[in-house]
Amino acid sequence: MHDSTTTKPQTPLKRGHSPHFWGLVPIGVAWLLWALLKTESLHLPLETVPTTALGYGVAIFGVMLGCVSSVVRRADRLAELLREPVGTLILTLSATLIEGSLMLAVMLEGRQNPTLLRDTVFATLMLSMNALVGLALTGGAWRHREQSFNLRGALSFLHLIIPLSLMLLILPNYTRSTPGPTLAPHQEAYLGGLCLVVYALFLLIQTGRHRSYFDHLDVGRADPSSRPLSAAILRSHRREVAVNAVALVASLLPVLLLAKFLGRVINYGIDELGAPTALGGLIIANLGLMSEGAGALRAALANRMQRAVNICLVSSLATIGLTVPAVLLAAGWLDMQLTLGLAGKDATLLAATLLSAVLTFGSGSANLLQGIVHLMLFFGYVMFILFP
Repeated sequence: MHDSTTTKPQTPLKRGHSPHFWGLVPIGVAWLLWALLKTESLHLPLETVPTTALGYGVAIFGVMLGCVSSVVRRADRLAELLREPVGTLILTLSATLIEGSLMLAVMLEGRQNPTLLRDTVFATLMLSMNALVGLALTGGAWRHREQSFNLRGALSFLHLIIPLSLMLLILPNYTRSTPGPTLAPHQEAYLGGLCLVVYALFLLIQTGRHRSYFDHLDVGRADPSSRPLSAAILRSHRREVAVNAVALVASLLPVLLLAKFLGRVINYGIDELGAPTALGGLIIANLGLMSEGAGALRAALANRMQRAVNICLVSSLATIGLTVPAVLLAAGWLDMQLTLGLAGKDATLLAATLLSAVLTFGSGSANLLQGIVHLMLFFGYVMFILFP
């Protein structure tokens, strides 16, 4: 007997509008701040006035966060206009650009952080597969009791995330070509190429042959965003698509440009203030995933759990498939040895996360208990950063 709680009509997301004055404020402030930092050649007083330097960092982070919220609004509207999964890909690629630019900025500003890639990828997995999934499942279940999603699509994500994350974060602990939890250059080249090729093949499957895996099983036909994009639809909305695309780029660019200055503060906090190195990865991942987290929660509350699942899981896969090869390439160019293997407690958290994800997404439905379990794992991750 079919559960009526899983067949509630999906609530369409609120339609976006052209950028108005208040929506342009964070973008304008971000561009102004970048111009001031650039033209004045402002050197953050990291060594002389730590409090002022950290204040600059908080201000830069806040401005970047405002731009990220603008990216969310524009990406959500483009998702409605361009249909799924193209809309989710736009949101994911925006977040990956933010994350990758911050990582590269930190690496270029301070080369003594060999664990940055490991910490950021691990933080991304903890955020996307625990914090984001937990919030989406808890919020959606609180409002709609139980929600269903396409089992084949969720398992497709996990089939790639699990082996790639284990090869990147666990396997280096057991290789013998180099001492410590590291990889030799040819091993890094293989792993980076593998991540890139696998992600490219996944995009072909997601947008082509098996596109139906990422649509809702029961009520997708009633959801306008699940219908294929046609030339007629694109022509009728081409002005709105263009306006939102320009606004998205205008919101994203200052975030990428300000990454250099935020990277200096992150390096200073880690090196001089004795902050945990994993905290830098958490800050980078948090800013990169802020847009996706908001999109996933909104979709779950609107009873569009399939879109929420797509957003949460594709963020992990995009980080491994796009950010990892870019950072490995940069590390090779900088002749920098990266520490990749996780320590015992973090490896345990990763294993618990992957196992919980299999149990959660292998059921084909989401409820409150599953969301609470994932939130519990995320809070445990944060606690062990602060109190190792």
